[in-house]
Amino acid sequence: MDHFNFHDEKAESRLYVGNLDLRITEAALIKMFSPFGKIVSEDYLWHTCGPKRGEPRGYAFIQFSSKEEAIRAKEEMHGRMACGRPLVVRLASEKYPDGAVNHSKTSEGSRSLLSGGSGRQTSRSAKIAAIKNKLKAIDEEGHRTSKKQKQSDEHCISVGKPHQR
Repeated sequence: MDHFNFHDEKAESRLYVGNLDLRITEAALIKMFSPFGKIVSEDYLWHTCGPKRGEPRGYAFIQFSSKEEAIRAKEEMHGRMACGRPLVVRLASEKYPDGAVNHSKTSEGSRSLLSGGSGRQTSRSAKIAAIKNKLKAIDEEGHRTSKKQKQSDEHCISVGKPHQR
């Protein structure tokens, strides 16, 4: 029974962060969410194939050490403006709370899950390939981006007030 409770707690402390501007880096994302608690892990998703290979997908997952930290981050960050876009932040266990489904992302996500194995548990080779792609993208970004551009992007990442609905 304890195993299931641990799994539930882990699932409830994981956030989906969407509508990310492509200029927001992994480091910037961690910096934005770290004031709310201890970040245990972060999964910043990248395109692994096709014409956008190596580019960010525009969403990520952040695992906090507790459910309370995740809820506080969700409440504070959902709707906040980052690089001119309102962040979409929800518990990862909340699948499309408004009932809307983005079919283009769903079908793309399904393909990558199917190719990775059992859906929730990706194969070791898929994980290794993802890490290699992430390292390659980071290396390419370092070569492409000048210091001046990085400073300009840092300014964009400061998180503003929530977008009024």
